[in-house]
Amino acid sequence: MSISRRNARRSVRILGVASASAALALGVAGQALACNINDFSAEAKCTGDKGQIVVKDIDPSQKTATVTVFLENNGADEKKIGEQQVTGSRQGAEITFDEDWKANATYRVHVKVPGIVDEDIKGNLTTQATACAKEESPSPSAPASGSPKPTPSTSAPAEESASPAPSESESSSSAPAAAPSNAPSAAIGDSNLAETGANSNTGMIAGVAGALVVVGGGAVYFGMRRRGAKSGS
Repeated sequence: MSISRRNARRSVRILGVASASAALALGVAGQALACNINDFSAEAKCTGDKGQIVVKDIDPSQKTATVTVFLENNGADEKKIGEQQVTGSRQGAEITFDEDWKANATYRVHVKVPGIVDEDIKGNLTTQATACAKEESPSPSAPASGSPKPTPSTSAPAEESASPAPSESESSSSAPAAAPSNAPSAAIGDSNLAETGANSNTGMIAGVAGALVVVGGGAVYFGMRRRGAKSGS
């Protein structure tokens, strides 16, 4: 009977030690999986020419936290940048605050999980020494408000390179008269004879030719009479 009691007591002790060990192990594991401020981190980034503050939560217990970002100035809050909620994960969940941050600026990031965490991320966030680069737009080759100026012509002005054409009255009055010709063309000779009968030597030539015909006729006539008289005698 005493042996049984002794064995029972020993069994109870063993169970108590095992239970305490299990409780201790569960407590350590629970603390390892519990949400804490070390699960959160913040970083200043650039997306193109825009600045951003990215907060990452790697809480494996997947608690929902409220994250608030403040711009600091001489150790005091200058302005509130924004506030968002994030649910952590082992892979890491990220939230982004759009902020055109300046070089070497300081931001305070506060995390609150009701009943668990209510404190700032350890060590305020300090931005990089160089701000996000602004993209420069190319300058237009020609002014946008006016039309492009015409390029000057290398040739001389028209009034200098070419003399003005004489008017019709000047050309007709200044043109020299054509010299008379003894052998006019058919078209010009016919028109002159038909209109005025002048401006040609045709009349004089015809008169001389007629006189010669008359003289020749007279000579022939007198010659024939003289020959007839000789033959009659």
